[in-house]
Amino acid sequence: MAAENCIPDWLTRQVLAGSKNIALVTGVNEGQSYTWADLQSRAILMSGVLSGQGVGEGDRVAVLLGNGSHFVEIFHALIQLKAILVPLNTRLTGAELVWQLQDVGASYLLYDEQNEAKVAEFRPQLSDLVFLRADNLANLPPAEFTLREWIDLSELHTIIYSSGTTGQPKGVRLTYGNHYWGALASSLNLGNQRSDKWLAVLPLFHVGGLSILFRSLIYGIPAVVHESFDPVAVNRAIETGGVTIVSVVATMLQRMLDQQGAKPYRLHLRCILLGGGPAPLPLLERCQAISVPVVQTYGMTETASQFATLAPEWAIRKIGSAGLPLQPNALRIEREGQSVPVGEVGEIVVRGPTLSPGYDRRSEATARAFREGWFYTGDLGRVDAEGFLYVVDRRDDLIISGGENVYPAELEAVLLSHPAIEEAGVFGLPDEKWGAVPIAVVKLRAGETVETQALLEWCATRLARYKQPSRIIFRDLYLPHNAGGKLLRRVLREEYSIHGDDKVPN
Repeated sequence: MAAENCIPDWLTRQVLAGSKNIALVTGVNEGQSYTWADLQSRAILMSGVLSGQGVGEGDRVAVLLGNGSHFVEIFHALIQLKAILVPLNTRLTGAELVWQLQDVGASYLLYDEQNEAKVAEFRPQLSDLVFLRADNLANLPPAEFTLREWIDLSELHTIIYSSGTTGQPKGVRLTYGNHYWGALASSLNLGNQRSDKWLAVLPLFHVGGLSILFRSLIYGIPAVVHESFDPVAVNRAIETGGVTIVSVVATMLQRMLDQQGAKPYRLHLRCILLGGGPAPLPLLERCQAISVPVVQTYGMTETASQFATLAPEWAIRKIGSAGLPLQPNALRIEREGQSVPVGEVGEIVVRGPTLSPGYDRRSEATARAFREGWFYTGDLGRVDAEGFLYVVDRRDDLIISGGENVYPAELEAVLLSHPAIEEAGVFGLPDEKWGAVPIAVVKLRAGETVETQALLEWCATRLARYKQPSRIIFRDLYLPHNAGGKLLRRVLREEYSIHGDDKVPN
């Protein structure tokens, strides 16, 4: 353990700084509060119980948990045990979860009552995995356990699955240092006040939700955790619960504003951090008109959440921008290996201490994306003369629906696995509610027939709901490809825009 990479344990420091200060508030009605001393006691107990079940340093512990106190307690316990957290998307199907659990080499799976039925379906397929229900752990005997004294910033903390441009899921490795620098960089941009309360309505299995737990732990401020997004509950948490910062995606913000109506937000709300893809300009203009303190941000799992964020003082003059790279990050815009002139669109390439060391067990993918200290995001963007980033597209074909990444290749693979389908292509179209939705175009094999509903059901058993097609279009012609045989999804999108939806089944 190199001394320059070590800092005192965060949880212990917060207890010393203010053991009676509120650390966590849970429930949409903010019904349960925990001090730092409470959280430490629960972390010690949970660490002892998990240690008694064999969890130790370096073990890969997958969690299939909703937002709530169980997730937070296990988050802290795994830090104390030096185990590796593998948060799983609760929206995935059993088949998708089995693949990820096997791919990551998980030793343990912690789950809750809400996910018990799903776990029961695939449990027989994973005989080597230890299954533990989180809400039953308190009934198990704890082993003796001592809190850790030091955090080694080079140590691996998290593996979060994030699909690549091919749609193949990849585990993104994030160190304690990645999360630590992410928290520091965010505070240098947004400021850090002792009176802050950060509301988490994004899933904690997402890096955007998980990062709030790190900011709470490192800043010493309360994290307010809601089980799910409810615009009424969010607005109430701001109005009467003292929430000062909330992280949302565009669809959430739209629903918040619709529910709030003409009533202005309280002045203590100092930041609505807007991520999940480029925000619609009309939404930003609506916020500007009624003085809603919204700031856009750009980031991804590979950068431990925030990478660039528009500082509040620039929100009006730079509307539509994702801001400047957070200190000490850097970015450039490239096309064919060369930096492009100011204002021109190219690939966003980034570097900094928040950057992941690479993909888990994916040396080739790591070598392609991480080069000489830079990460090639595959996203398109431009910078203006003052260096402010404008994200043009979230990868060429990526669909962001309700803040979730939908990768066309993954949906196409499921459709192509149906015996009646010869070709399949997927693209996204704008949607007022979700931001974008996936549209599928299929060509059937000669002599085959299949109903739309049958294809939708085929997808439903193999993909999470947000990955399933909103519409399926049947066509007789082969799908467009380039000379190298690559499917031209952009051409499909253009054809659909020209011809309309007259071929879309009702």
